[in-house]
Amino acid sequence: MNDATENPVNQLNDDEAWELLTRHEVGRLATTAGGVLDIFPITYVVDNHSLVFRTAPGTKLVELTINDHVVFEIDHYDDVEGYSVVLHGKAEQLDSMGDVDYAKTLPLPSLFPTERPRYVRIHPERISARRFTRE
Repeated sequence: MNDATENPVNQLNDDEAWELLTRHEVGRLATTAGGVLDIFPITYVVDNHSLVFRTAPGTKLVELTINDHVVFEIDHYDDVEGYSVVLHGKAEQLDSMGDVDYAKTLPLPSLFPTERPRYVRIHPERISARRFTRE
């Protein structure tokens, strides 16, 4: 038997989790405010062991203002393996011109045809990742 057969689920270390996050540009952001949970698809970029994304004024920003604790998740699977990365952290809307100007230089993907003039940084508090062998 190989290791994958004996243990098809393996915990990954923090460096491996961050490396997987850099491979993706779309994930899901979970927020909660007033006892209501929401999940939003977002495009993002990894910047110095944090995540940065753009958004428009609306529900997401209101919820982040009420409660800055968020969970972010990516996952992937193919015929051979799958993995999941979950990051718990605090979201901070970037307000200073210096922070916004810096965020504008980041290679943020633009997959959704909407204007998103606000920048948010997620400061991680903990990260976990698991890899699943499908064979």
